[in-house]
Amino acid sequence: MTVDPELAEAMAAIDPHPKSRSRLIRDLALRGAEATEEDKVKRAEATEFFLKVARGEIDIDMTGAIEALDEREAEIE
Repeated sequence: MTVDPELAEAMAAIDPHPKSRSRLIRDLALRGAEATEEDKVKRAEATEFFLKVARGEIDIDMTGAIEALDEREAEIE
């Protein structure tokens, strides 16, 4: 496997002098796969939440968000 500068930097951040470079690369790959799967699940959950909001199954009070936006716009002007 070719270790480009970006991968070398990631590896050095974890362990600058690993006992086994291939083991470190394997561990990073497995952690990356796990993080990617977790992101996928979170995106699916967020999508489902917003679909429920759009269908009216979940009611959201936007008063606080509107007030915060009004305050922000007042600070900009």
